[in-house]
Amino acid sequence: MARTLDTPSPALRAPDNAAPGRRSRRSPGRRLRQSAGRQHHAGPLTYVLLVVAAVVSLFPLYWNVVAASHTGERVVEAPAPLLPGSRLLDNLTFAWNQVDMGAALVNTTIVASLVAVSTVLFSTLAGFAFAKLPFRGRGLLLSLVVATMTIPPQLSVIPLYQIVTDLGWVDQLQSVVLPSLVAAFGVFFMRQFLVEALPVELVEAARMDGAHSLRIIWHVVFPVARPAMAVLGMLVFVQAWNDFFWPFIALTPDGNPTLQVALAGLGAGNHTVDQAVVLTGALLSTVPLLLVFAFLGKHIVGGITAGAVKS
Repeated sequence: MARTLDTPSPALRAPDNAAPGRRSRRSPGRRLRQSAGRQHHAGPLTYVLLVVAAVVSLFPLYWNVVAASHTGERVVEAPAPLLPGSRLLDNLTFAWNQVDMGAALVNTTIVASLVAVSTVLFSTLAGFAFAKLPFRGRGLLLSLVVATMTIPPQLSVIPLYQIVTDLGWVDQLQSVVLPSLVAAFGVFFMRQFLVEALPVELVEAARMDGAHSLRIIWHVVFPVARPAMAVLGMLVFVQAWNDFFWPFIALTPDGNPTLQVALAGLGAGNHTVDQAVVLTGALLSTVPLLLVFAFLGKHIVGGITAGAVKS
């Protein structure tokens, strides 16, 4: 007799030995698959924690603005002021004119941009070589590159300054840019990303199609590595923007300074330091970074999330 549509198939029938009234247990894998498409909503506690984290993160910036709007004597008093004052424009004008803040801002932008672009470029090329190109001594060379991260930068100051002096680059921007063209952290970071993100079959397929190495790097490696390149560029740019130790040695506040070097000469006079003016200069050096994140934040986050989901 043919089975009707109302008759359940044997595969869908409940087992005979199942206890009546008891649900069959679902496997963990099935439960995960069923809950994968659900949209989880945050509870009130999540929003409270996010608000607290935002307030704690933004409070130093807020107090920097408050301190920049008071006099130096009021800033060092106890208790410290928590509300803005009326001297913000006066402190901004004084800090801008006391040192050549405009030239320092241009110099810092040039240095940070060149260092970020060169570090991302060279680190991506080296990371691709260490990740996907087989050659003799690859593991040893990678170990040496990683080992350089353990060397304190203070140990290389004297020989590096001697080289800069012999080349006549003291108080020149190239003395700050050239030693930072590539970083061991960037090479290791890009290598770790490309090991997982770039299939070796993709590189081999491009070679079989007749693509040379430069074309493979431009059309295969760079598109795959774009999320990691965005993150690395952001980190290197912020680090170069805030770098103080080596620029303070290679540059002078009265010659060709970066922002951090120029800030070292702010507020000094009559054997005292005006902390309000110093914090005003720090505020001026922070605003460009905030603008960069405000305009490029979506692109940076989009680049990060583009490589976070596997198909």
